[in-house]
Amino acid sequence: MKISVSNGSEWTGSTDAAAAAAPRSRDVAPPVASTRVLVVVGPTAVGKSALAEELCVRLGGEIVSADSMQVYRGMDIGTAKTPRDVRRVPYHCIDVVDPGESFSAAVFQDCARTAIADVGSRGVLPVVCGGTGLYVRAAVDSFDFAPGGQASNPARATYETFAAEHGAEEIYALLEERDPDSAALIHRNNTRRIVRALEMLDEGVSYADQRSGFAVRESVYDTRLVGLTMNREQLYQRIDARVQAMVDGGLLGEVERLLEEGFRDALTASQAIGYKELVPVVEGEADLHSAIADIAQASRRYAKRQLTWFNADPRITWIDVTERNLSETADAALDAIDW
Repeated sequence: MKISVSNGSEWTGSTDAAAAAAPRSRDVAPPVASTRVLVVVGPTAVGKSALAEELCVRLGGEIVSADSMQVYRGMDIGTAKTPRDVRRVPYHCIDVVDPGESFSAAVFQDCARTAIADVGSRGVLPVVCGGTGLYVRAAVDSFDFAPGGQASNPARATYETFAAEHGAEEIYALLEERDPDSAALIHRNNTRRIVRALEMLDEGVSYADQRSGFAVRESVYDTRLVGLTMNREQLYQRIDARVQAMVDGGLLGEVERLLEEGFRDALTASQAIGYKELVPVVEGEADLHSAIADIAQASRRYAKRQLTWFNADPRITWIDVTERNLSETADAALDAIDW
């Protein structure tokens, strides 16, 4: 299937279950090391999208979104997508698939690199912007996902069935026999990860080797990374205000519509912050006030996890935006870029 990655280009990767079960197409052009890519990261609600747009306007760029939830069509308000009518530059890698379709970081990598190649080939600066750390790394870093990282894999059902029939100890013993180095890194009760490691072995890749490679932070492009941070109390205030603005802006109605369209499983997924909390409200099993508080709390916890992830990357130049407006933040970001 063809899916849109920008206002004019298309990405021909497939995301349906049948195609995802097969090895991903490698017809995506290999990254060109000389391509300049700017990356803007940080916790939720810190102002990443606004800065990315401002930098695109100043530098002549287009945004490549690295947000694992903005890839879904129709999930607009709760994922804080910049509305189409106020976007100042083209966006890529948003509205890629329906909420009910499978997607993964491995599939996203092809989508993002297709977009980066398209933008760069036109002499325009790709600006990767997002808070999903794995997606950011998938887009710009030297990291090859094993086939087991696809949304679906025919070996997975076999190993899951084995685990269900024989128990966690037996499937862990199988991994110990086949790949003791990987088994040593995985808790014997983490069946999901054990299955993942066995999938990878079937494709000739060791989980231990891949994990070792993932620790290496090396971009496949000429990349500069800028991170935004701010006073924790102020950030939490902004998160609370954003959640309330989403609700005031029609998030409950968006959830109702998506439920009517049959996307309940997608909305109740663990990562669907802002949606899973409102499903019980729509279904009459929870009150809105409590749901809003739950969304804000989940968002604050997510912001902590994002900061933990990005703080581990020494390449990021951090800008404290507590006392800066957008123009001042953009000035600081430009000063940090040494191209």
